[in-house]
Amino acid sequence: MNDDFAASDDPAALGARIDRTNELLQRMLAEVAKTPSTHAIFVDAGYLYAAAGRLATGTEDRRAFDLDAEGLIEALIDRARTIFADSRLLRVYWYDGARRRIHTAEQQSIAELPDVKVRLGNLNANNQQKGVDSLIRTDLESLARHRAISDAALIGGDEDLVSAVEAAQGYGARVHLWGIEAPEGRNQAEPLLWEVDSQRTFDLEFFKPYVTRRTAAYDTSAARPARDDVRFVGAQIAAKWLVSRGRDNLAELLPGHPYLPGPVDQDLLVEAESLLQYSLRGQADLRRALRDGFWEHVQGQY
Repeated sequence: MNDDFAASDDPAALGARIDRTNELLQRMLAEVAKTPSTHAIFVDAGYLYAAAGRLATGTEDRRAFDLDAEGLIEALIDRARTIFADSRLLRVYWYDGARRRIHTAEQQSIAELPDVKVRLGNLNANNQQKGVDSLIRTDLESLARHRAISDAALIGGDEDLVSAVEAAQGYGARVHLWGIEAPEGRNQAEPLLWEVDSQRTFDLEFFKPYVTRRTAAYDTSAARPARDDVRFVGAQIAAKWLVSRGRDNLAELLPGHPYLPGPVDQDLLVEAESLLQYSLRGQADLRRALRDGFWEHVQGQY
């Protein structure tokens, strides 16, 4: 009879082997128990600015309010530390748009914060983010696939993020959607709400310390500028934008003439007021002159 077969048929030897196997399993489980869970926070900055601005100041226009990003990120980290009590933070991923993917001064300061990584998509002429959702999906899927995170807190509201959630969940990560209270209705897509593992909403009290409305500081006694001067400023801004934003981006505006998309019109207004040092709010004729100057220059280039 084969000695190995005989040994395996011996109850005492078989019991010893089972005991050794159980001991190894116990050691493995003990090592796994020592390894902390890991979470990361994924912030769609476009959603955050728009929703927090609307909630705290009544406007989604970034130029109308200041956001204490450092304080807010620290508050989000603290909240995650409470929610994921037995987990450690990997880092905060901050997704935003920038022209030609070049950091603004604000984005640079955020990137310099500890435990924060800024990832930039593009920003077109209409101030719309391009490529941000795909960046979120890439990071979520990669981190989940490599078991770098067990939980992901996602701050966003776009339906396009559903695929990112599904990709991460496919590798075993749990995705928790964090939202911002909407004054009315919803600011997160229903399919996204359906797909995540849990939902949480932050209210006005949470954001109040970090979002403050800006106040204009123009001299109200300044003389009202002439229409021709305002028209010239509109053309001046158009020339500057052609250089900084690119011809292709401005060409996208041409089919909408004589109207400008809301965000672009707001950009034009804010920049013109800065150059003129005069508020054009409530000055319908001057704002028309500003747009006329802008359009005249843009159309002259195409």
